[in-house]
Amino acid sequence: MQEALLFLVLIIFPTVEVLAISSELAVSLPGCPDKCGNVSIPYPFGIGDACAASSLSPNFTVICNDSFQPPRPTIGNPPIAEIIDISLEKGEMRVYSGVSYSCFTSNTTISDSKIVEFNLEGTPFIVSASRNSFMVIGCSTLGLIGGSTHNNPDLDVVGCYSYCEDINSTSDGVPCAGKGCCETTISPNLTDFAAVISNQSSVWNFNPCFYAMLAEEGWYSFRRQDLKGDLGFIKERANRGVPIVSDWAIRNVSCPKGTPPPKDYACVSTNSNCMNTSNGTGYLCSCSKGYEGNPYLFNGCQDIDECELRKQDAKYKEQYPCDNGRCQNRPGGYICKCRIGTRSDKNSGCRPVLSIAEQNDYCTCAGLSSSVVVVISLACLLVMKLQRRKHIKEKDAYFKQNGGLKLYDEMRSRQVDTIYILTEEEIKKATNNFSEDRVLGCGGHGMVYRGTLDDNKDVAVKKSKVIDDDCREEFVNEIIILSQINHRNIVRLLGCCLEVDVPMLVYEFISNGTLFEFLHGDEKKSPIPLDLRLKIATQSAEALAYIHSSTSRTILHGDVKSLNILLDDDYNAKVSDFGASALKSMDKNDFIMLIQGTLGYIDPESFVSHHLTDKSDVYSFGVVLLELMTRKKAIYIDPSNEKKALSHTFILMFHQNKLRDMLDSEIVDDEVMIVLEKLAELVMQCLSPKGDERPTMKEVAERLQMLRRLQMQLTTKAHPIQEHYSYGGSSEFVPSDGTGYQSTETAKLVLEVDLAR
Repeated sequence: MQEALLFLVLIIFPTVEVLAISSELAVSLPGCPDKCGNVSIPYPFGIGDACAASSLSPNFTVICNDSFQPPRPTIGNPPIAEIIDISLEKGEMRVYSGVSYSCFTSNTTISDSKIVEFNLEGTPFIVSASRNSFMVIGCSTLGLIGGSTHNNPDLDVVGCYSYCEDINSTSDGVPCAGKGCCETTISPNLTDFAAVISNQSSVWNFNPCFYAMLAEEGWYSFRRQDLKGDLGFIKERANRGVPIVSDWAIRNVSCPKGTPPPKDYACVSTNSNCMNTSNGTGYLCSCSKGYEGNPYLFNGCQDIDECELRKQDAKYKEQYPCDNGRCQNRPGGYICKCRIGTRSDKNSGCRPVLSIAEQNDYCTCAGLSSSVVVVISLACLLVMKLQRRKHIKEKDAYFKQNGGLKLYDEMRSRQVDTIYILTEEEIKKATNNFSEDRVLGCGGHGMVYRGTLDDNKDVAVKKSKVIDDDCREEFVNEIIILSQINHRNIVRLLGCCLEVDVPMLVYEFISNGTLFEFLHGDEKKSPIPLDLRLKIATQSAEALAYIHSSTSRTILHGDVKSLNILLDDDYNAKVSDFGASALKSMDKNDFIMLIQGTLGYIDPESFVSHHLTDKSDVYSFGVVLLELMTRKKAIYIDPSNEKKALSHTFILMFHQNKLRDMLDSEIVDDEVMIVLEKLAELVMQCLSPKGDERPTMKEVAERLQMLRRLQMQLTTKAHPIQEHYSYGGSSEFVPSDGTGYQSTETAKLVLEVDLAR
């Protein structure tokens, strides 16, 4: 098996473009420089705190580095990045960003490498998802980029795989479609990024260097020589960095409602407007129509003299038409006074009146008769009735399109009476019209709301973002399968709503939050005993084993993580958000164009092969076991303040016989070290690079059952008088019988044989 290089690169970038403003209009505060070198610095940005709107954000302060000629502006103190240009109109800033790279001189030796780190947390900058692309350059190179939003620990992950047999199989100037170079879009509204890059070092002899970068859309064009090494790409194409675009705004507030505006309102110029941004929370200012300038300055928006512009440049004659008339400027616009014998025409200004009939068109109707009013009223009522009928037809169409009729037939034929079919009105009533205070969480697939049905039953309503038309036919079959799942450690699907474009699903409500919050949520973490951790792990494994092998149709979870394991009041595990997330289960012949999941949990083999298997769930569950053992996040920050992948670090520490250093100190005890060592061995098997070498979920569940019993036996021998530990009212330790797995006696026998090895 070939060695693979794996490292983390933090890429948290700002970005933006300079608005060309007339030199006659004020750009900066009075007495402040309006340029650094060749770059215009418009207010609220400014060179130095006194010239910037530092009260709105200290990151509006620009540092002008005059050690270069011409001087170069940088944002942030300490500097985050060098500014290329700033746009007031678009709310964008373009900056230079570094490129991460690694170069080999043999299969295992790295001659040179660089990791680029940026951090935009707390700044007014958010990387633009529409203006940038994540790019990977190299042969047999896998790149993943993931990021998180404010107050959301879940990371959305996308990536791409670049491949080539040799340099001759690539071509210069082609798009980054996969041969030698690949690219993909990033998730919107992200404030930080982490990129994982893995390269097959066996290609080092003809492709010694590979690169990962976030760059402005359309900036890079592939060249063969970028694969040849000697850091050619860095030296020739990215000496100062590559351009990226970020959105900036007055953050954490929205446009004020009512008057007067707050004291710190940024749109201080008269004849200016406020508009909320689409990327993150915040607003921008703009001059009203007919005005130009800087809306962030007092009297910064000045009237445009359209008539004078018509005289200066022919292009303005089309923009401000006034042919055969006299142009007269007025504040915020202009009027075109037509001469006698001409009439107003919106396309050209004025045109000659051709006939008496046309002249009669100037006549103005003095009023409307009562009969006309009646006709108009009846027409309005008819339109309203037709619109209502159209709305009902749309609901019926969506219901049929989403398989509603087929679902009714299946329910009658299979006698399924455990699932509700709810209307859109019932869902809105249950969630208080999808009120923000009912939001339980949001992820890559959609929003989840807490709801209350008419019978006072609490539920969780999942409102998905989109459903592939190819999946609609299988949607009903999936609902039937999920409705028939009856496992105590799986969140039950209770119903659905089909009369909307994207179907909504209704699940039972689990009250005690997620395993992620239980392990990582509190700043002052409460102790969690080993027996409770093993209980949660065993129950979760049993649930996944059940959907893999005990249902009429194999269901793959596809997004196993601690955020998708819920806990009830007695801290029993409930696996959630499976099957219906993708709206179909995958088999070995299904090819997935883009693997989406959570950074730190994704199976590398599935990402490269684009095949989702049951062993993909096993890999992700191995990371969950690591979270239970170490109480660290899948992507965690080490003591040196660097982001690390928990799975990668654990594998290295395990091979160096440093298991104790990784384990949570709360559960390290000589009496149960044999349990922790066996658990670590199970994790290593789950994280095997090859899926065929991983155990099945059924085998994982059986192994965890045995380790629970062993832990109980060792604890009982060490403390024979000690009572069962109760956590949150739960004192259940031994898995119930009838699970379909090995009996207690068989488990003990296998355990004794295993320990004797």
